[in-house]
Amino acid sequence: MKIKDLPEQNRPRERFLKHGPVALSDSELFAIILRTGSPSENVIDMSNRLIKEYGLNNLFDCSLKELQKVKGIGQAKAMQLLAMAELGKRYNNSKNPIKKITNAKDVFDLFHERLKGEKQEYFYALILNNQNHIINEELVSKGVLDSTIIHPREVFKPAIKHSASKIILIHNHPSGNPQPSNEDIEVTKKLIEVGKLIDIKVLDHVIIGNGSWWSWVED
Repeated sequence: MKIKDLPEQNRPRERFLKHGPVALSDSELFAIILRTGSPSENVIDMSNRLIKEYGLNNLFDCSLKELQKVKGIGQAKAMQLLAMAELGKRYNNSKNPIKKITNAKDVFDLFHERLKGEKQEYFYALILNNQNHIINEELVSKGVLDSTIIHPREVFKPAIKHSASKIILIHNHPSGNPQPSNEDIEVTKKLIEVGKLIDIKVLDHVIIGNGSWWSWVED
């Protein structure tokens, strides 16, 4: 049955207008985001199927390519779903903005939500002033952490640009286990030594796991 064939009081948009978003089910909210179904399935049935098969967490953890393999989900719908997930992450971060770094937990709180569920490693440099207030952050690389890829020039360039004297290194482990690999240790040692040469201190290297973290300084 097509959405237009449903009684008006059962259509997601009409229910939204009358009762507000809080009254809608997960599948009805999905239906409003996705807007249309497929020739063989209306958008509410599609939304119910997606939630039943994958669950909200697993669905939002999929990559763009993975979502496009799901029946009825093309590139546009996959982008809509991931955009919604990303907005949710940014909203959660904005509720408790961290402006000053005092320990590794602050770093974890700043990055965990955005890196949760990512299938690849993301390596960031967090740029700080003398009081450890955040000046900027820079995504240095995406993919497997490798000392041949993490070039000191790209790590320290944003700190030099902002005349900063301190940085913190951050990356995630998609496995969920934050314990460092030998490569993690070697990369950290290399960047600490480079920082000493150019008078930019590497305060810490924090590895983000699933609900936990590892800190070069604190562990």
